[in-house]
Amino acid sequence: MNTSELALQERIKELTCLYEVSSIIVNANSKEMIDTIRAIAVCLKKGFYAPNTTEILIETPKDRYKTGSIASEKQICSEIIVFNKVQGKIVASLLEKEASFLKEEQPLLDNVALKLGNLLERIEIQNNERSLKRQMEHADRLGILGEITAGIAHELNTPLANILGFAELLKEETELSKHSAVDLDKIISNAIFSREVVKKLLFFACEMPKELKELNVVPIVKESVALLDATFKKAEVRYTLHLEEELLMLRADKVQITQVVFNLVMNAIYFSPKKSTVHIDVFQSNKHLVLKVADEGIGLSEEALEKVFQPFFSTKPTGDGAGLGLSVVHGIVAGHKGTIVAENRKNKGAVFTVKLPKLD
Repeated sequence: MNTSELALQERIKELTCLYEVSSIIVNANSKEMIDTIRAIAVCLKKGFYAPNTTEILIETPKDRYKTGSIASEKQICSEIIVFNKVQGKIVASLLEKEASFLKEEQPLLDNVALKLGNLLERIEIQNNERSLKRQMEHADRLGILGEITAGIAHELNTPLANILGFAELLKEETELSKHSAVDLDKIISNAIFSREVVKKLLFFACEMPKELKELNVVPIVKESVALLDATFKKAEVRYTLHLEEELLMLRADKVQITQVVFNLVMNAIYFSPKKSTVHIDVFQSNKHLVLKVADEGIGLSEEALEKVFQPFFSTKPTGDGAGLGLSVVHGIVAGHKGTIVAENRKNKGAVFTVKLPKLD
């Protein structure tokens, strides 16, 4: 076989390789990326002049696959670029010391790396779109739930006020037996409890009045954490408090912001195992003041991540909570035109991130 025929044969192999790689990428599934990478590596190996002595390594941020032992002496490499950043590499290695790569094989490697980079970009865009869609659907559900909740709370306010008012009048103006007086006290205490539940529902629906003032949130956070010092000790849980600066200004309602810090830290303590640490961080970005509260517990299930801010949803055992604490936090944060996000940490536990708009 003459040189021209050999060159033509190699060119056909390269084009066949690129066609097969393109076919693999078109049909790629983001949930089975390791299979896709394996198929690309095997296909690329066959595209080289000496496939029996050539091994391929493909590395991406999440997956790694090699067709065999990779020699360090004779290699060619191409970087995988995703959104203008190096996110991996493809390495071709020759096991025979006397062998050498053809000059056409580096462009082949570059071409496959480019296609793989495009695939990773496409998958990241799809994942971001799915995440954004879920967030929008979640926000819509919370918005509708907030409107329904506000309506129910307003409807309950008047009869509760009447029950409480008439019960207190009855207690003051009527001579009651000891048993009746005890029953009346139960009516009053339960009416007060119900009124507090309604108040929390209105917080969730962002309809509680606010007294907005310019304030430094640092003393608020310090005081809230100090008040919980005994709770930390009782639960045998440690905490770290990191404040980026001693002056972090915000236009907010002091009582409501205190409630946000208090509820988030209390929630973190509850879900923290003994000897673990709750991490509290307060810092600022260009546009927001950020509060992060993280625990080292078991984290949140998929259902909990979706419903954690809905009223009456709780992962605590019955009797340990009404499921209104985090919905109140959500209502306060939304009322201050901020955002709150619940996520699982990479190692263990959950983290709640509150972002509130800074003073202009």
